[in-house]
Parts: sequence; structure tokens; C-alpha cells
Amino acid sequence: MIHIKVILNTLSALIIFLAISLIPPAIISWYYGGGDFNAFVYTIIASVSVGIILFFTTRNHKQELRAKDGFIIVTFGWVLFSLLGALPFFLSGFIPSYTDAFFETMSGFSTTGATILTDIEALPHGLLFWRSLTHWLGGMGIILLSLAILPLLGVGGMQLFKAEVPGPSPDKLTPRIKHTAELLWGVYVLLTVAEIILLMMGGMGWFDSVCHSFGTLATGGFSTKNASIGHYNSAYVDYIITIFMILAGLNFSLHYRALRGKPRIYFKDPETLFFFGIIGAATLFVTFSIWHQTSQDIALSFRQGFFQVVSIITTTGYGTADYETWSSSSRMVIFILMFFCGCAGSTGGGLKIISSLILIKFSLNEIKRLIHPQAVLPVRVGKVVVSRDIIANVAGFYLFYVSIFVFGVLFMNILGLDFETSLGGVAASLGNIGPGLGDLGPTDNYGFLPDLGKWFLSFLMLVGRLEIYTVLIIFTPMFWKK
Repeated sequence: MIHIKVILNTLSALIIFLAISLIPPAIISWYYGGGDFNAFVYTIIASVSVGIILFFTTRNHKQELRAKDGFIIVTFGWVLFSLLGALPFFLSGFIPSYTDAFFETMSGFSTTGATILTDIEALPHGLLFWRSLTHWLGGMGIILLSLAILPLLGVGGMQLFKAEVPGPSPDKLTPRIKHTAELLWGVYVLLTVAEIILLMMGGMGWFDSVCHSFGTLATGGFSTKNASIGHYNSAYVDYIITIFMILAGLNFSLHYRALRGKPRIYFKDPETLFFFGIIGAATLFVTFSIWHQTSQDIALSFRQGFFQVVSIITTTGYGTADYETWSSSSRMVIFILMFFCGCAGSTGGGLKIISSLILIKFSLNEIKRLIHPQAVLPVRVGKVVVSRDIIANVAGFYLFYVSIFVFGVLFMNILGLDFETSLGGVAASLGNIGPGLGDLGPTDNYGFLPDLGKWFLSFLMLVGRLEIYTVLIIFTPMFWKK
């Protein structure tokens, strides 16, 4: 049974939280000027009004949240945040189309980083900060943040956590989900502050340091500059952001344990080692390809290759070079990396490394089984035996992912995009990466797409961010039956 009033009561609290989140960019807007302050004020008033009305009309309904309730809250919470979060862009007039404003906001909250803007630097400081803040909030999860700071959501919180992190096994650090959320957000904030300080030490201004740190730790990719990180032309900035992109692409529970005095935990985790292996192999290949193609300095080739490989595999999407000008083999590597995203428990979206690792091990086991039919060959990830149920779950997830990807490519092709652009746009949206291929490469934007295409890709961003099942399950008739 679905508890509609309980769901509305929870969503009302999330809407009020959105209004609170709009206060910092409103203050920045007031401080710097720029014509966007009133838009923030109107949005805050509207959000608070809707939130309070919903809260007081449903406040007497305090039943335990069920799994179905969790899926609805997470999915519609993300949609509501994007619908309301788009208002400052739209009301200020800097993004006059509401479709474009929604696309930009969904891209932010889903940590995709795809943009419709042709001149990012023309936006006032308040809107630039809001773009980056949507990344930071969406990175660790709006619902997970709410669990940490809103006692109202303490009851039934595990249902929300499972919907937010629907991988093979959500890693609870403590028995209480609320405490787990607080610990993860503590690590998230600590890493963000560390990156801000390091970027400022490299000469980046405080505002840009904050915005880029938000985008890095959230694996989002929104920059305050038209040329993204390439604007700074700094090896120091490139390597600092690359390191923090890697940290953001790792399981945050490992960071917590490392900070507790167990730094070797990274090298004992099979998923992390596989993740490092992919980065290393792809970086070597792309570096050699760039160096061979351009004859530029090997250090610069490595820097560009390393940065871009990490940016894509962690689904961040920052850029220091236009990989569309690279060799076809390097572009193919970049495209393949769009299907090997961050680790489970990271802020990355799309396919997780652990899922790919499980399927690879399962496939190798099946080959061995053909040779030795009577052998007992369990699938192991490290010392852990993976159950058949989890393998089936992962296989089903992959099947859905590939099916949606194929349908998406055909759909965007029907809308008039060429095949390469369709491939890149759908892969980048479903994987929450941002820059794609063809006309949607790292130096391009999504502004030329028809409105229907923008709404469709916005949906794919949501599906990819919540790992497919969370969103698609609510479209099944069985879900709504008692």
C-alpha cells in the first residue's frame, strides 16, 4: 500500500529544504549584483509557501515509510527540486526558456554537467553559484542529505537510502541510517573544503575555487568558465582537480575508513583496484595517441590524457582539451569509458565499476564451467562470494541500461541528430557525464536540441542518476497495486 499523505509530507520537507538551499546563492547575488536577486527571492517565497501548505495539510500522517514510498519520494523529490530549482534561471531572464532552465537544473542535480548555455561567463555570480550548488547537493544525494539534517525523515529512513543507493549492497557504516548519512556528508564536506583550499593556493579565486570544488566532489562538471578547466592552463590546477575527481569516484565509505586510520583499505578493495587499472590503461593509451598524433610535449600529453580519462570515467565531465580533435582510437576509448563509471558508493552516476566487475567474473566463470561442467565455481569479488540473486540483478540492470541506450539513440536520431551525436548525447546523459561526441562534444553545448530532445535527455539524466530501477519501477502497473 502506498501512503500518499506520508509521501507528500516528506516531499514538503524537501521543498522547504530547497528554499533554504537557495539562500546562499541569493546572498551572493545581492553582494555581487547582476539582476538575479529578485528571481531568488521569488523562488524562495514560492517554495516555502508550497512546502508549508503541504506540510500542514499532511502533518498528522506519520506512518512508517515502505519501500514503495521510498522509490516515489526519491524520484519525485528529484523532479520537484529540478522544477522549482529552474525558476531562478527562468525568472531572471538569463535562460528565457523554461525547458532550457529545467534541462540545466536537472543536469545540475543529477550531476550530469550538460549545459544549454553558449556563454557561461555572462551569467551573474548568484546563478553561477546556484548551478554549482545543485551539483553539490545532488552529488551525495538530496535525500541522503535530508536524512542527515531533518529528524522528520529519521523514521523509515532505510527505505529512502535503499532507493537512493540501489546497487548490489548499500554499505551501511553504522546501524542507524541517519548516523550513516551524517558520516558520509562529513567526509564529503571535508574533501570539498580541502579542495577549495588547495585550488586557492594555486591562484584560483575563492568563488571559482568553491564552484569548481562543488563540481569536482559531486562529479558534476559545471564550470564558471566557457573553456572549463582549460581556461586556467595550469598543471597544478589540472592535477589537483584530477586527484579529487578520483577521490569522488571512489566509495565514500572507504574514505571514512581511511580517515579512521586504515589507508590500506583502498588497495584491499577489488572494485577500487579494477577502477585504478582501467584509469591506468586508458591513460597510457590516450597519452601515447596524443603524443604520436600532435608531437607535443609528452608531459602535456600525459596531463591532458590523464585529466580527460579521469573526467569521463568518474562522470565529472570537466575539460582541458577538445578530445573531438584526437584520433579516432582515442575517441573510441573515451566513448567506452562512458560505460565504466565510478565505484559504488561514489558520487558518480551511470553504470558502476562493481557491476562491470561482477559480470566480467561471471562470464569468465561460465567459460570455465564449459570446460569443467561438474566443478563448483562461485563468483567471487575479493573474498566475498556473490550470490546468484545479485548476479541476476546486475545482469537485468545491464539489459535495461543497454535497451534504454539503444532506444535513446534511435529516438534522438529520429529528432534529426546524426548517429555519432546521438550516441554521444545519450551515453553522456544516461551516464551523467555531460560532454558527448559529435556536435555535443566538450566544446559544444545542448542548446540547439529541439525541446522534446531536451526533455527526453533530462529524463535519461534522472534515470541514470538513480540507476534505472528506482525510476522505471514506478511506471509498472504492478507497483501501484495494493
